[in-house]
Amino acid sequence: MLDTTRLRSLGDELLAFALGASCAGCDRGGTVLCTSCRRMMRPKPFVVRTPGGLPVEAALPFTGVAARCIRRLKGEGETLLARPLGEALSGVLATEAVSAALIVPVPTSRAAHRRRGYRVPDLLVRRAGFRPQRLLRTIAQRSDQRGLGIQDRAANVFESMHATRRGSERVIVLDDVITTGATLDEAARALRVAGYDVLCGMALAATPRHRGLIGDSSATRRI
Repeated sequence: MLDTTRLRSLGDELLAFALGASCAGCDRGGTVLCTSCRRMMRPKPFVVRTPGGLPVEAALPFTGVAARCIRRLKGEGETLLARPLGEALSGVLATEAVSAALIVPVPTSRAAHRRRGYRVPDLLVRRAGFRPQRLLRTIAQRSDQRGLGIQDRAANVFESMHATRRGSERVIVLDDVITTGATLDEAARALRVAGYDVLCGMALAATPRHRGLIGDSSATRRI
């Protein structure tokens, strides 16, 4: 008897075939993600640190198949990819530390939410089998982060977030992709101001530039 995960995957593939989809990793027709590319999505956890010193565990490097899948989910509305991406994310979320904390995604801008119709970090958390806690909201318009350096990114997002309520629970902040870590630092700052105990950050993927700075796969379980 097929388990629930396998049934969902089969349903996704049938839908992809009906819609004439092509593999996000290699462009093979009739599938949203072929078997070979799906194997490339197995979690390869490693730890990086943000400029503010927050340890962040990422499930995958933002390269190759993973990068193409994430871009297609975020830029082309290919929501069927949220399931295999969520499965990869579950590789870092399925720990005792996470089970004892609230998972708080970074807030999506109103413009991005209107454009996509969904919040990428929240969707990934749900597809990973966890419940996102929307404790943060954006309170200031920020410029596009693309093309900015580490210091400029930090200045761009500083005091752009606010907690929706006060609390004292242990929390983990989560983003889809970590580039410099400035967004996660701002999320952690806003939550700490509201009284929360921020344990660490989590991300589906981290860019090679960031991973090359402080990446350490042996430190993965020391968060």
